[in-house]
Amino acid sequence: MKKILVACGTAIATSTVVAKKLEERLAALGIEVKIDQCKASEVGARAASYDLVVSTTEVDDAQGKPLIRTLSFLTGVGIEADVQKIASLLRGSGGK
Repeated sequence: MKKILVACGTAIATSTVVAKKLEERLAALGIEVKIDQCKASEVGARAASYDLVVSTTEVDDAQGKPLIRTLSFLTGVGIEADVQKIASLLRGSGGK
């Protein structure tokens, strides 16, 4: 199971929406994930334990982990491209 850290400004509403949509889209592709949420300011301290970081805002330090910064899960614009990019990154780091 892959682990994704979803970050936004306050780790409340925005990251919840992104996490839910991301989990649903990846499940439809057969990719099982565990998603946790945090504030963007917490990413540097937490990213090392995750396979990927997805953020809706600027993140200073993702600890060398792949980072996708996007608003597509909120706007709907470009969401399929982002899902495919995320799926590819997760599959490339060790399979489904």
